[in-house]
Amino acid sequence: MTARPENIHQARLLLLLRGEGARSRAELGDVVRLSRSKVAVELDRLADLGLVEPAGLAASRGGRRSGIVRIASGLRFAGIDIGATSIDVAVTNGELEVLGQISAPADIRDGPAAVLGQARELLGKLRARGIAAEIHGAGIGLPGPVSFPAGIPVAPPIMPGWDRYPVREAMGQELGCPVLVDNDVNIMALGELHAGLARSVDDFLLVKIGTGIGCGIVVGGKIYHGVSGSAGDIGHIQVDEHGPVCACGNSGCLEAYFGGAALSRDALAAARSGRSPFLAARLAESGALTAEDVAAGAVAGDPVSLSMVREGGRRVGRVLAGLVSFFNPGLVIIAGGVAGLGHVLLAQVRSAIYQRSLPLATGNLPIVLSELGDGAGVVGAARLISDHVFAAHA
Repeated sequence: MTARPENIHQARLLLLLRGEGARSRAELGDVVRLSRSKVAVELDRLADLGLVEPAGLAASRGGRRSGIVRIASGLRFAGIDIGATSIDVAVTNGELEVLGQISAPADIRDGPAAVLGQARELLGKLRARGIAAEIHGAGIGLPGPVSFPAGIPVAPPIMPGWDRYPVREAMGQELGCPVLVDNDVNIMALGELHAGLARSVDDFLLVKIGTGIGCGIVVGGKIYHGVSGSAGDIGHIQVDEHGPVCACGNSGCLEAYFGGAALSRDALAAARSGRSPFLAARLAESGALTAEDVAAGAVAGDPVSLSMVREGGRRVGRVLAGLVSFFNPGLVIIAGGVAGLGHVLLAQVRSAIYQRSLPLATGNLPIVLSELGDGAGVVGAARLISDHVFAAHA
């Protein structure tokens, strides 16, 4: 089942079956506007490739009952979402239903050989459960700039040793299947497009606030990468030229103020100075502070934690206000680990956008928190590779 369809009609049929589930041959012909005989020819070719299979007979429409067709039940895709501090791996069927998922802590600074090896080990554990005799394609998300055509990270600020490492080629050889690589925010956007709040929206922004800050841009139902693949890297938009030094080497970037590392830094300073007894107690208990501690402080009503969340939300909202006025999206989704700060953060982001963007752009603009959580990345990665396998020639 490694062959790919070479026909635009076959690609349309596969994408329809992936998104809508099993359908009768007659229904498929109606949707793609092909004659019954032409649909039969194309579906038979897909069956020969092992990409679709029969699934019984449909109810009669007044004549001979039409056969039902579905994506082949044995198709398996891997979604691998590599973050700065963790790896999530899932195996899906051809309709992108998650059959198994596993997560583990990781450190992107350990380098590509170690981290990709850990990702393969996690995938191996899933396969050992019997859910995948074969992997027919793998999508991978990385927490840094990626040249999508080449499948390599390019000068990623928080990924030492990864610059221009041939991730797509290396993983393709190891797994023995097609592999595509993209930025982790882009695959999260694809996950929302497929199974989240953006299922009925063709133009939207997915903002991930985690260790770093990035934005997935979806235009006409497709990821917009830009010329070189760096579109959406909003974490390195300067918000204050006299601000703290960012991991990218510049000063005053949005990420240097409100990424996960920045929140940890500011929380530690507040705890050590005595400005926040709540954070000081958390520091004494665990020996370190993270964005989760700030979130806990905000929920508990700690004034310093609340101030950090509100000010960070305002900064993010100001940057997004410019994007909203420029792009005019139909939806903005806030996701990532720091998005766990919840509705206090969301309220500040909304307020800044609504105050600073034109009414025409914000009049019908939902700004929401992601409901998929960790599932967005792995589903999006599986969507990425299935798009390639099913529709590379569409």
